[in-house]
Formats: sequence, C-alpha cells, structure tokens
Amino acid sequence: MLKEVRHILRDRQTLLVLLILPLAMVVIFGFAMRTDVKSVRVLFVEPVPDVATEAVRTRFAGNGRFQIVGVERRTAAIEPAFRRGEADIAVVFSSGFGDDLHAGRRARLLVVGDASDPNTGSLMQAYAAGVIADYQDELGRPPGFVEIDVDSRMRYNPRLESVNLFVPGLIAYVMTLVTALMTAISLSREKERGTLEVLLVSPLRPWEIIVGKVLPYLGLAFVNVVTTLLTAAIVFGVPFRGSILLLLASSLLYAMVSLALGVLIAAKTDSQRAAMLGAMLGTMMPNMLLSGMVFPVESLPAWLEPVTYAVPARWFIVISRGIMLKGVGVEYLWQPIAVLGLMLLVLMVAATKSFKPRLA
Repeated sequence: MLKEVRHILRDRQTLLVLLILPLAMVVIFGFAMRTDVKSVRVLFVEPVPDVATEAVRTRFAGNGRFQIVGVERRTAAIEPAFRRGEADIAVVFSSGFGDDLHAGRRARLLVVGDASDPNTGSLMQAYAAGVIADYQDELGRPPGFVEIDVDSRMRYNPRLESVNLFVPGLIAYVMTLVTALMTAISLSREKERGTLEVLLVSPLRPWEIIVGKVLPYLGLAFVNVVTTLLTAAIVFGVPFRGSILLLLASSLLYAMVSLALGVLIAAKTDSQRAAMLGAMLGTMMPNMLLSGMVFPVESLPAWLEPVTYAVPARWFIVISRGIMLKGVGVEYLWQPIAVLGLMLLVLMVAATKSFKPRLA
C-alpha cells in the first residue's frame, strides 16, 4: 500500500487529477442535477389577435420563465419550429377566444409541448397552465366558474416514455466509453511500455500512427451503435422516424471526435492512470451531466450553460433525438453536424501536434 501511495505522489498528473476530480464532481453534480427549467421558449398561434390573447401573451412575457420566440396566425408554423429546436411549447388560441371570454362562454386554448424530453415537456406544460390559471383568477369571476378550457397535446412522445429520452443519449455514452476512454488508456499504456518508441524508426507520420491505432476502436464503436439501435427498437420499442443512414454517418462523425479527444488526452498525460482519470473527467462526466442526456441543459445556471457548447455529446444527442423521435433531416440538423465537424478538425490538429513532440 505504501508503495502505491508513493507511486501516486510521484505521478504529479495523477495526483492533480485526483485532487480536481472530486471537487469537479461535487460542483458539477450540484449545479447540473436539477429538473426545473428556467427558460421555456414559447410560440403563440393567434388566428384572430385581440385584447384577450394579448393579455395572456403579456402574462407569459412577464413571468420571467418564458421567452416568446414568435407569434403566428396558423398552426402549421408549430411543426417547423419544433423540428428546428426553436420552440419548446406552443400556445394556440381558438378563433373566437376573446369574444367567448368577454361573453362569459367557455374560451378554448391548446398548449402543445415537445415531449422528446418527456419530463421537461410535462414540466413546461405545467408552467404554462399555471400562468393561464393565474390570468383566469385575475378576471374576478365567481369561484369554480370555468372560463378558459385548456387542452394539452404532446408531440413526438405522446405516451411520455422515458426510454425514448435515454436511449439516444446512451448511444453517445457507449461510443464515448469505447472510443475516448479506451483510446486514452490504450495509447498511454503503450507509451508506458515504450512500444510506441519503436514506431519512431519507421517512416510513418504522426497522423498515420494515430489512424492505425484508433481504427479498431472506430469499427467497434460502429458495431456498438448498430447493436444499440437494434436493442432500442426490438427490446424497448423506441420509435425510429428518420434516416438510418444519416444517423449512422453522424455516429461515425461523433465517434471520430471522441477518438481524437482520447488521443489528445493520451498525448498530454504520462501514465495510464492519469490518462484514465483525465478521460473520465473530460468525457464521461460531462457526457452524463452537461449534454442534456439526463438533465435538461436549460436548467443549468447561466454561467455553466455555455460550457455545454464544448461537450460533443450535447450536439450528437440533438442529432440522435431529432432523427429518431422527430424524423428530421440534414436541413434541420446541419448546425450540430457542422459543430461536430469543426470539433473533429480542431481536436485532430491538436492531437497530432501534441503526439509528435511527446514521442520525440
């Protein structure tokens, strides 16, 4: 035991990670493990705008929890807004909402939610229903008088199956485990044993060495994606509404990003232990807490939410959920795909440049 303690103390990188990892876990878990949503993007559909619809919209704007992203005249605008990820819920007024309310008749209102994240979707609808109930109380009618009839609909996951939320995120988690973590451990182990030094006498370039080392993990990640999708469809009945080719291509892109990150971690560490801890700190924990896989990104504090933009899994989960649950294509997903492509370019350049001097 004393020998192991002395070894850890001599390995400064491992010691540093062991000191940072518990603190990072406490801070990130404390801020990320929240189910409330602070910013709900709401789209209003007002076929016939009037004083009553404007009053309801004003209540939403003044609530502090809602962000109005648009006011449309037709319900056809809801689907594109959901598919592009521009709106979380839509509030649809009936044609004679204001007249019915003024005459004391039952005024109808529909709240449509994006239930690709069922827990968040239900919570956002509850927030909206609370604002509408407060507005109804302000009208000063007798207690128990039903004035506004609120109906609700859920898109993409009407039964609110939680498995539909987790399975697309699990694809990212499994690929990260196979690619980034295993690559970092494998390369760092070969560095410790000195087997990588043998490659220095060969005419191979650093990027060629990297490609040769990570290709098996890329193939293994692809197999894992296929088996995960089959399990999701056969065992859990998760719907698949989009292009399987687009999802597989996006999965390969994400796997290459994770591989490049694993190579970079291996290049920056001196021991297998430090590489393993660094990979856990830099990939596994952010993928679980900061990607939207379990907890909504919208619930994070304002200072922590920008950090999620640097987490590759956040963008891949947007792609996988969009393809599997919403059936969207490249026209709606080009932005997260482009972000992953940029991440791959930056990480590959950084990994290649770091790999060469470390070997030298």
